[in-house]
Amino acid sequence: MSGYFITGTGTDIGKTFVTAGLIRHLRAEGKRVTALKPVISGFDDPAQSDSGILLTALGEAVTKAALDRISPWRFAAPLSPDMAASREGREIDFAALVEYCRAPHDDTLLIEGVGGVMVPLDASHTVLDWMVALKLPVILVAGTYLGSLSHTLTAARTLEQARLTIAALVVNESEESAVPMDESIMVLRRFLPTLPFFEISHHKPDFAPLAGLLS
Repeated sequence: MSGYFITGTGTDIGKTFVTAGLIRHLRAEGKRVTALKPVISGFDDPAQSDSGILLTALGEAVTKAALDRISPWRFAAPLSPDMAASREGREIDFAALVEYCRAPHDDTLLIEGVGGVMVPLDASHTVLDWMVALKLPVILVAGTYLGSLSHTLTAARTLEQARLTIAALVVNESEESAVPMDESIMVLRRFLPTLPFFEISHHKPDFAPLAGLLS
């Protein structure tokens, strides 16, 4: 089994867009893939949720059983997971979360995180702690919005300091951004020269280069 943890420089950055695109591309090539979105907050409409989008990409119906399987920690409030869980009188059992993600899979495994690298999961753990516990290669998704350069460099440095392998930096074009993608990538390459870069355009998304990394 090969596995990757997909995280982002922040929320609404395109993690699900990238994960679903990879799923569809791998399946079109006849490859087996399993995707998990273990923790999700702001969960409302199942079909339109991140979990529902991943299930649809997997070719599965969006049923409660399927949602329970890929997203067992679902919370209604659109807040950080620790805050959203607290609203419901619940909390995320970090050890159980890690164990759930370690379950054996024969397919290529894609685990989509929640929010950004340092989003709190409970009173003492963040998404970074989750990634460190799993020790999977990381796919970092960034945008091209104004401010994304600082957010991306901060996230990349944080991952490197935690001794996590960044398998790919995916620059996902932010909608209605005045910042050109090519200039954003040029600057990021200057500061992160050893990272593999991939760019995804919403006008003509091409996941083949990134999917080749997972082959």
